[in-house]
Amino acid sequence: MKTFAINTLGCKVNQYESQQIRELLEQQGLRRAQSPQEPDLVVIHTCCVTHTASAKSRQCIRKVLRQNPDSVVLVSGCLPTAQTGELSGFDENVHLVSNRSDLAATLRHWAESETATPVCQSAQSCPNITIKAKNGHKIKYKNEFRSESRLPTLTSFNEQTRAFLKVQDGCDGYCSYCIVPKTRPDVHSKRIETALIEAQALVNSGHKEIVVTGVFLGAYGRESVRRNSWPDRRNDNLADLLDKMTQIPNLARIRLSSLEPADVTERLLDTFCKHRNIMPHLHLPLQSGSDAMLRRMRRQYRVGEFRKKIESIKTRLHKPAITTDIIAGFPGETDADFEQTLDLAKSVGFAKMHVFTFSARRGTPAAKMQATFEKTVATRRSRILRDLDGELGRQFRQQFIGETAEVLIENDNGSDIAREAMTTGRSERYFKVYMRKAEQKALENNDIVKVKLTENYRDGLVGIPLQRHGPVGFEDVSRAPLRGCSGHSNGVK
Repeated sequence: MKTFAINTLGCKVNQYESQQIRELLEQQGLRRAQSPQEPDLVVIHTCCVTHTASAKSRQCIRKVLRQNPDSVVLVSGCLPTAQTGELSGFDENVHLVSNRSDLAATLRHWAESETATPVCQSAQSCPNITIKAKNGHKIKYKNEFRSESRLPTLTSFNEQTRAFLKVQDGCDGYCSYCIVPKTRPDVHSKRIETALIEAQALVNSGHKEIVVTGVFLGAYGRESVRRNSWPDRRNDNLADLLDKMTQIPNLARIRLSSLEPADVTERLLDTFCKHRNIMPHLHLPLQSGSDAMLRRMRRQYRVGEFRKKIESIKTRLHKPAITTDIIAGFPGETDADFEQTLDLAKSVGFAKMHVFTFSARRGTPAAKMQATFEKTVATRRSRILRDLDGELGRQFRQQFIGETAEVLIENDNGSDIAREAMTTGRSERYFKVYMRKAEQKALENNDIVKVKLTENYRDGLVGIPLQRHGPVGFEDVSRAPLRGCSGHSNGVK
């Protein structure tokens, strides 16, 4: 039986797609290679959203070639589709999938042939594909990629407690720093019925939390991410999906990935309030607190809109966790622009800020913009933002000390945690909760346990377990009191 291994870099969407690749290969009769076995096939699902991400993807390819000299190496994901010339120089055993629609068929035909390897980069340029095996035997087949172009829907999300569910793909927004519209230009969404079937399958396989994700999640159900092309510039399709998804039996938690301010409609907030199993956590990338910078970044919102949306969220939801992304040192950013970002971050009180030092991404307009300061200035601003992130995170968590929360156990097997005899998990508001093993009965990954929160610790809070949920890990939320709106606890009380 042939074996495979998968290396994944990048975002939740990439991680979801790697799970699809795994299921496809398993359906074709392959099995995952066990260390130290050398797999017949290694799939490297790459990321290139930043210059650093591209470098890591290339490093991964070189490492795999070193460690697995006899394996077929198939490179998929965003880097080969970007076609920026960053994948030249690799040997003939590295095969690039430069057209996403080719991936599923390429994998199927490789699996069906005897240790065969694809020699054509794009099915669109090769109406008849030739698969060349190591033994020299050639297998020809007609181009049927159109009927075989889809990766399978998921039935499980292996080796991870929380399952990701991709319901949207593609972006045509063209923010000036972002290469994603070049790597994923086809904006499309999964049908509600298909998404619900897949979510039910993930729950049936044991997952208690599903993270609904997409390249531009707020454009779910639309053919463009540009709001000026939407009726009334609003979109309630995501709220419709969530409203139905909350009804899936034994789905304890639903969490959303990244949204923009205008994506958080009143209808979406109504849905949060209506259903206790939607977590009170919203990730809204700010990128900058300066209107001048947002214009240069070609973002679809301005600071006033962001502030107004935060006020609306905090009015409707009880102590919500609002997390964000910020770019430090974008070309043209002045000291005044940076101070505006700091001021806005403090006024919002972000639960977590992911700080990125600007790095020019080849193939984007921002790469051609002139920097007005030394690189050390961007590094210093990043450090200031990360220090602020630590302080804002502590302030946000402090308000929950003495209250209770429900924690999904996701044990961190890192050496520091192991030495300190801690079990870890995520609260409804996504901050990490640490539980000392001496104070609890044995807890396993995927357990949901009620804890009392006692003190700030590292990047989370210490909790003392009070109650462990039943075998499905869920206290019948369909009949529980509504706890999403302001005035209710939504799981923290």
